[in-house]
This record gives sequence, C-alpha cells and structure tokens, in this order.
Amino acid sequence: MLITPIKSKIAQDFYEQAVSRIRAAELPLGDLIGAGENLRLLGEHALSAALYRNWISFNSDDAVLYAAYFNYGVALRDAGDFCGAILALKECIRIKPDFHPAYINLGRAFEDSGQLGAAVKEWLTLADSLSAVNGSTLKHKVLALQQTGRVLEAAHSPEAAEDALRQSIELVTPSQTEAMQHWISLRQGQCKWPVIVGSEFISEKALLAGISPLSLSNYGDDPMFQLAHAHHYNKQTIGRPKPVLRPARATGEKRKLRIGYVSSDMREHAVGFALTDVFEQHDRAQFEIFAYYCGIARPDPTKERIKAAACRWIDINGMDDDQAAHAIAQDEIDILVDLNGYTKDARTPVFARRPAPIAINWFGYPGSMGSPYHHYLIADPYIIPPENEIYYSEKVLRLDCYQPNDRKRPVASQRPARAECGLPENAFVYCSFNGMQKLTPLVFERWTTILKEVPNSVLWLLSGGEATNARVQSHAAERGLDPERIIFAEKRPNPQHLARYPIADLFLDSLPYGAHTTAADALWMGVPVLTLPGRSFASRVCASVVRAAGVGELICASPEDYVARAIAFGRDPSTLAPFKQRLIEGRETSLLFDTPRLVRDLEALYRQAWAEYENGTLPTPDFSNLDTYHEIGLELDQKNTELLGEGAYRALYKTKLSEWNAFSALRSDARMWKEA
Repeated sequence: MLITPIKSKIAQDFYEQAVSRIRAAELPLGDLIGAGENLRLLGEHALSAALYRNWISFNSDDAVLYAAYFNYGVALRDAGDFCGAILALKECIRIKPDFHPAYINLGRAFEDSGQLGAAVKEWLTLADSLSAVNGSTLKHKVLALQQTGRVLEAAHSPEAAEDALRQSIELVTPSQTEAMQHWISLRQGQCKWPVIVGSEFISEKALLAGISPLSLSNYGDDPMFQLAHAHHYNKQTIGRPKPVLRPARATGEKRKLRIGYVSSDMREHAVGFALTDVFEQHDRAQFEIFAYYCGIARPDPTKERIKAAACRWIDINGMDDDQAAHAIAQDEIDILVDLNGYTKDARTPVFARRPAPIAINWFGYPGSMGSPYHHYLIADPYIIPPENEIYYSEKVLRLDCYQPNDRKRPVASQRPARAECGLPENAFVYCSFNGMQKLTPLVFERWTTILKEVPNSVLWLLSGGEATNARVQSHAAERGLDPERIIFAEKRPNPQHLARYPIADLFLDSLPYGAHTTAADALWMGVPVLTLPGRSFASRVCASVVRAAGVGELICASPEDYVARAIAFGRDPSTLAPFKQRLIEGRETSLLFDTPRLVRDLEALYRQAWAEYENGTLPTPDFSNLDTYHEIGLELDQKNTELLGEGAYRALYKTKLSEWNAFSALRSDARMWKEA
C-alpha cells in the first residue's frame, strides 16, 4: 500500500466521500474517473491510486473493469510506484488484450523502472499486431513506434531507433516532425549518406522541412535558410505562451545587475567545460550570477565548480515551464542568457514566457533563434561580420573572441604513446575529434584525397560506435583508400582525452559545422588546426578560434586551398613546427585563452543591453518574408550550398525571391540587398 503525506484536508475529505459512494455501489466508472482526475490535479496521486484500488475491489465483475485497471496503473505510475503500475496494466491487458493504450503505458512503466528491453518489447508487440489501419490503430501504432525510437536512441541503439522512427514517419507524415528530427539526426550520427532520403511515402523536401535547426547546421551552409527554418521551428514547436508577471523594478533603483544563465550543459559537457572559468571570473561587486540547471541529475566536478561559482544555483528539472519562468521572474533576473538554444534538453518555452526583460542567445547554439523573445546574440567580428547580420533576427553583440575557455582545465599527467592509441609510430597523423554527425560526403572526399596524396599518413577520428566506424571505413574503401588508414579513438574522460591530443600532427576541421570547443582543446594542447570557413555561424567559429589563438595563417581560402595545404603539411611535417611553438608559447597570452578579458567584455555587453532596455531601445526582431525564404530554402540543394561563393549564393536567393515576387506580389525585402 502506498503511504504518502496528504497535502490537504480538502483532498482527504473528497477521497473519503468517494470511497463511501464506492462501498454503497453509487460510484459508476465515469464518476470514478472524474474523481481520480480531481485528486490528480490536486497532486494527490497516491490517493487517486487508492481510490481506483477500492473501486476494483468492489466491482470485480464489472464489464469495464479493464478501464479501471488502466487508470489505476496510470495513477500508480504518477505516484512513482512503477512495479505496481506494471502489475495493474498487465491485468488490464489480460482482461482486454485489444485495449491498445495499455501497451503504450505498460512500456512507459517498464521504462520508468529501468527495464528498457521490456518497454521496447511491449511497444513493438503492439506495433506488429496492428496490421489493420484505421484511425485508432494507426494512432497507437505510430505512438508505439515513436516511443520505441526514443528509448532505443537513448539506449545508444541508433540503427534500431532509426528503423522504428522511419516506420512511424511513413505511416503518418504531416504530424511527425519530432520523429523526422530524430530520424535525420540519427542518420547524421551514423554517417548514413545521403542523410535525407525520400520514399514513395514521403518526399525529400518534406523530410527536410522536418529537420531540427541544429541538424540543419550540420547539413548545409545556408544561413538564410537556417534563420527562416529556426523561425518556422519556433512557431511550430513553441508557439505563443502567455508571459509571466514580473515584479516591477523601482524606477532608478540601484543594485547589481542580475544575470541568469539557463542550460542543461553546466556539467561534464563541452559547454560546461568552457564556461567554468567564466562563472568564476564574474565581478561579484557588479553582478549577481544565477545558474538555472535543466540537465542530467548527476554530480560531477564541472557542475560542482559552476555551482560554487554562482551566487545561486537553481535546479529547474522538476518544474514545468510556467513554474520555471515564475521562479526566474521572482528572482528578478535582469538578463537571461540562453546557453542551450535549440539543443537537447533546452527550455526554450521558459524564454517564451519572458521571465526577464532581456534575453540573450550565446554559446550553446551556433545560429539565430529566429524567436520574438531573444533580443541579442553574442558573436565576434569574424563569426558575424557586419554584412552577415542579415542572417540573424537578434541584434548582434560582439566580443573580441566569442569562444570562452577554462584555463584551469585538468590534463592527465600521463601522455599516451602512439602505440597505446593504435597509431603507427612514424606516420603523419591527421585528426578530427568532432562528433560523427559533422562528417559529410564533401568533407570526407577532401580527407580521402589528402590521405591518398600523403601515403605515410592516417586519419584519427573519434569513435562513433562499432557499426558507424565500419561504415566510415567502407566509405573510405569506396573512394579507393585503404580503410585501415582510418583509426578510431575511443571516448575517454576529458583529462585523458586532452592528454592524447599532442600525438596528432594536424587537426582537420569540418564544414559546414566546424570544430568549436574541440578546436580550442586542440590549440590549448599545441596541435595546429587547419580550417575552411563558410558563411553560416557554425562554419565560422573554428576560424575565429584559430585567429584568436594567433595562428590565423591556418585559415584556408577555398576547398582547393584546404586540401593543398593539408597535403603540403603532411609531406613536410617540419613546416608545422613554428605553429606548434607559437601555440605553446602563447597559451597564457593569446586572446583565445584570456578568460578574464572575455568576462570583462561580456559584462560590458550586459551593461550595454541593460542601458538600451532602460532607454526604451530594446531591439525588435525582423521576421519579414521569412516564410518565403523558408520555402526557397526547401527547394535548394542544401547539402551542396557550401560550394557556392558568397556572390553566387546571394544571387541565387535574389533570383528565387524575384520569382516568388512575380508569382505572389510579395513586398520587396531589403534583407538580401542590404549589403550587396
């Protein structure tokens, strides 16, 4: 029996009255469900479950007993009694094997109790049994496949997850946006090329329309479409929630500015690694720093450092969006900084409720949010030169270098030898420790060309798992390269990972989504990074980082230049020595690792934003014609946009916009002509 504290006398009285009606045989199932729902809304899940248990004990011969068991199982799951929920839902299925919602909820109860295999089994059993297609069976089959894909993805079974999601998408295409996002992301991470493949059930264009904004940054170098798609995504998934009521700040009140950082990644994560020193360097005499955490509930050293450095640490995982926004508003935050953007576990709907006067997009997401409630985006002069501001809905604020870094990052004292990492002792080692999702056919074609021109060389990549590694080697063989020359580094804790960098000779950047924190790590460890910038945010961060490290000569002008220079370095490794020496000698003085300077400049930007707010000049995003740009972008070959020069790229959009204008009398948009 569940025994939990009862929150109110009202709930207790309501429960006792309902039980009296049960014992008097005066509570039909419909009224029972209504009573259970009332208790649920009061937060009394254990009482709700007890109510169903009482009804079942007095109505064991009722024709709809299965429905009572179903709701009993739901109430038990809500109360945290997952084992009890499993038993109740199994009884529901025993009584009525064709009641499909019970299988969905039974799978969820198994998942909650940590039995992922059993959860997937229930969902796939349901999906396989629903061969006849009608409204009800279709809905439940799609839901079962979606749940299967979600759990398998989290359990690091990408191929099985991809298969389940593909089945789900092909059953019902218009409302499968979330499934499409995950399906495309899974294919990117497994290096399944081409990533987006249409079928007789769904077109390539429809799949592209469902891509997540982050995956789009990996897919093509089209910042105009990325802005339009971010805006489209925001409208479709976030909508227009009602703003929370913020306490009024007294006119002329003098107090420290309150900065709130919201992130799921203030932990052992690339974002967390980079931000620890930022939190520690903030000027406590001028600013109060609040950290709102929405990530994994697990302690680690990085999280503890950030918690210790913040004035307040608030875990908002247990809060819904309204509650989290209310908490931020009650803290009277002046500037709320979004360190997630459109990434995993983001709380964008909290920002949509406008709990602070100013919202800033920085560091966690490489692009525009396309939202009406993000006022500013922080970049630097290289990532977003003035002529590229047309690709961002936020007002652009600039640091001298956008990328924060932790100067105190621990590095393992034991540096491995090449043999320990499976690398040949005397070969030239190219490396790229980006995630596999950043690897594209165009990038891989350049890399295989480089390797073929430098015979005594290997490419060292971060492992993507056994199946993905084998697929990458197969891609190499298809291009005439010995697959054994692609070597994989297993994932290691960050101190050990950093320690192995110096056994590589040259880091090769990717496009259109380049190395960010990964590049900074390589440079910190004295490994030169060769990069080819594009036009989108994600494609220009690495070049910005390389410049800030003092080795801007490693920024290439074209794909041909990138390939030629990588070959030249491989053939004459001695030419890299000056770059390595410069990196090691300048580590303590270069702009890239001057975190105190970055924080001073960041705080100056916060003051600027606050002054604009007080003066009534807070920027307003411009979304004119973005729906049209979205339609144009869907018609383009996104995976090859990086091959267009800037002039050809803008000319293409101007031509397409003129065609749309002729068709629909679209009003002229100065965006594409502003800097032409």
